[in-house]
Amino acid sequence: MPTLSNRSSFWTAAAVVAVALWASGAPSMVYPVYVAEWQLPPIVITSIFAVYPISLVVILVIFGSISDYIGRRATMLAGVTAMAIGILLFAIAPNVGWLFAGRIFQGIGVGLAMSPASAAMVEFNPGGNAARASSINTAATAVGLALATIVGGALVQFAPLPGHLAYWVLFALTLALIVAILFMPRRVVGTTAEGRWRPRGVRVPKGLGGVFITSALAVTAGFAMGALLLSLGSEIAKDLINTENAFVAGSIIALSAVAIGVTAVVARPLAPRTAIGIGGLTTAAGMGLIALAAATASLPVFLSAQVVAGVGYGLLFLGGLGLTNRHAPAHHRAQTLSAVYLVAYLAQGLIAVSLGLSATSIGLAPAVDIWAPVIAGICIAAALLAALVGRRRAAVVA
Repeated sequence: MPTLSNRSSFWTAAAVVAVALWASGAPSMVYPVYVAEWQLPPIVITSIFAVYPISLVVILVIFGSISDYIGRRATMLAGVTAMAIGILLFAIAPNVGWLFAGRIFQGIGVGLAMSPASAAMVEFNPGGNAARASSINTAATAVGLALATIVGGALVQFAPLPGHLAYWVLFALTLALIVAILFMPRRVVGTTAEGRWRPRGVRVPKGLGGVFITSALAVTAGFAMGALLLSLGSEIAKDLINTENAFVAGSIIALSAVAIGVTAVVARPLAPRTAIGIGGLTTAAGMGLIALAAATASLPVFLSAQVVAGVGYGLLFLGGLGLTNRHAPAHHRAQTLSAVYLVAYLAQGLIAVSLGLSATSIGLAPAVDIWAPVIAGICIAAALLAALVGRRRAAVVA
């Protein structure tokens, strides 16, 4: 069977990241349809959102290192297949129980696919340029989020079957991606761990404690912002623009994804710790603007918040992945990335549930007032830790 070149394999891995984020964000534009049809309160919606990172975390705990042993291709293939099952469940869902099942399968799929895809982008990248791999990885997440909101919003608003068609389109794309993965090389020389795989829980290679904590907190800060925008963002946008048009709301939310993608490309030359420091402060400012927009019902402020938060997320994610890709050993790269993703997704799930409980009990705007400062605090902590770890490493070198 013919095998894809390194360049084609690199872009196939990038497509896995993009589709994973598209799948995770696709339901966000359809949630208002479920609310209208099934009369669902905010806690149910955010619980559907939260069951995804929770199931993903379970998979990362058990299978986070498996691609270091059986290869990136096999693990990505299993993950994208599970994603396809989850998308299919959403496409045919007759009631809310199917949505929970679909999100569980999506969590399983992304938990299996994201880490090996991120690792494969480093390994198939010409010249092994970790900075370029981290940049394209971050841009791929932005593309996935943008497609989820723009394409999803357009299909919900203008096409028939608003609660289903967006998933059928994504399902077809996922099947095509499975075919592409089948033609990737089975393994890359020098990236396979010794011995047989067995569940090992969460492990970080010795000597990478500071790098891991900094990377995990940076990605967590970005994902926490994403939890707010993806679980409640469409409702915030619709309240501010006073419209039920899903395409308009999705386009507004996509502003942050566009900002993420542009930032990932423009900021590639930045050192990872510099990117985290600037990104943490920028995302914190974005959270402040989101709280201000909710309090003042100002659409211009909300649009500004989307851009500022997107720039911050792009820098945080770029820096967090950059640190791990630069320092993790090749034969334990996926294991280390899995540990970073595990912390970030666990925090995202907890924040999503808390947001839903708050929005249900006290209202949307007060919930944002409470949680935006919390997320801003996480972002500032990531910036401070990046500076602290950077100084310590510089002192050791000196």
